[in-house]
Amino acid sequence: MSIFIHNTLTGKKEEFKPQKNNEVKMYVCGITPYDECHIGHARCYVVFDVLRRYLAYRGYEVKYVQNFTDIDDKIINRAKELHITTGELAEKYIKNYFNVMDRLNVKRADEYPRVTENIEKIISLVQTLIDKGYAYPVDGDVFYSVDKFEQYGKLSHRKKEDILAGARVEVNQSKNNPLDFALWKKSKPDEPSWPSPWGPGRPGWHIECSVMSTEYLQTETLDIHGGGMDLIFPHHENEIAQSEAATGKEFCRYWIHNGFVTINQEKMSKSLGNTFTLSQLLKKYDPMVLRFFLLRQHYSSPVDFSDDKLEEAKKSLNGIFELSNQDVKAASPGKQTGNDNGFLEMINNTEKEFQLAMDDDFNTAGAIGSIFKLIRELNIRISNKQPIAQGILKIKQLFNEVLGINFESFSEELSDALKIILSQREEARKNKDWKKSDEIRNKLTQMGYTVDDTPQGSRLKKI
Repeated sequence: MSIFIHNTLTGKKEEFKPQKNNEVKMYVCGITPYDECHIGHARCYVVFDVLRRYLAYRGYEVKYVQNFTDIDDKIINRAKELHITTGELAEKYIKNYFNVMDRLNVKRADEYPRVTENIEKIISLVQTLIDKGYAYPVDGDVFYSVDKFEQYGKLSHRKKEDILAGARVEVNQSKNNPLDFALWKKSKPDEPSWPSPWGPGRPGWHIECSVMSTEYLQTETLDIHGGGMDLIFPHHENEIAQSEAATGKEFCRYWIHNGFVTINQEKMSKSLGNTFTLSQLLKKYDPMVLRFFLLRQHYSSPVDFSDDKLEEAKKSLNGIFELSNQDVKAASPGKQTGNDNGFLEMINNTEKEFQLAMDDDFNTAGAIGSIFKLIRELNIRISNKQPIAQGILKIKQLFNEVLGINFESFSEELSDALKIILSQREEARKNKDWKKSDEIRNKLTQMGYTVDDTPQGSRLKKI
């Protein structure tokens, strides 16, 4: 069976065929580390983490590169506000990125190149574009000449004149065309800068990814390039123009873009005061609940965030977790009954349905739906006292290996909640409120735990 991907470049769903049989070279635009990561970042990196996981599950060897734009106007301005260096600011928020993404079980990329580590290569590409007539220096700046690239607009499916009419274009009298964009920016006083043939300065935003993607994936043509829909224009459009002008080759075969996150049906925006950092959200919600919530919609669809929807996701995931903790010893493969061939076929069909959904443009919503069909059957078997071990193992495999929802991690988060309940019981015992103590013990028993009261304190054990 083949995987089909909706390619932003063509606007069509296409069969996925990497350049080499089972090797996939994938690049996803990373963060500009000037502030804490928010739910929009989680949406993007969870989506591409699942995409990467599924390709590996289907037998592909995936080389995944994600950059950090560690020098930028936002970084410079924020560092000045805080009276620290741009390097200190970037390092602080790169650490924040790894902290929250690790908790969300987003696998680390193979490489995380930074702009400041690749200045010489960026200067070299800018010079190549000048030499080929696609760029021009003006008083320390270097601009890309959009008029020289005939296919400009092919990713966003717009003509140059339409882009010019509808876009907010930076006013700069030095440009030959208002659509021309900066490859190299002349440094201002008190800004970080690097020497170049055109004077001290720093890279423009778009040129960075053209360099880091091809340099670290060691190819002039990527298999997959991803990011949020907000990057289609101008960022990814400009990457194509630069890269293809420099090499004369197709820059990327498949472009994939995830949808936006809205907050209670409104666009997420700092001006509206409705942005939520992941650090804030993860104090309130288990990371696996947030990950599960983000995957219940197709990656290209908008996701509307609300507490009610997070609570709904939490309830659903709790149900799956409780099922996964059923005693599998009584339902081991060696104790299958004679009529369980139909059950094993059902499990195989579930995986086939899961794979069909994921093969169809990484439809996680459909894939999760196929698992819930199996869960309903498992609950029926439990009520009939039939073995369910094989079904539970398959659910755990698909959730963990492909969707990245780790039940062991979820269990640890739940244990924190259990510790709170246990501390309440210990407080009741300290106050000699034996009635409340017994009520909490009974509650814990119903949840599947026994309480051992030891000289060192009370301890929980799974029944």
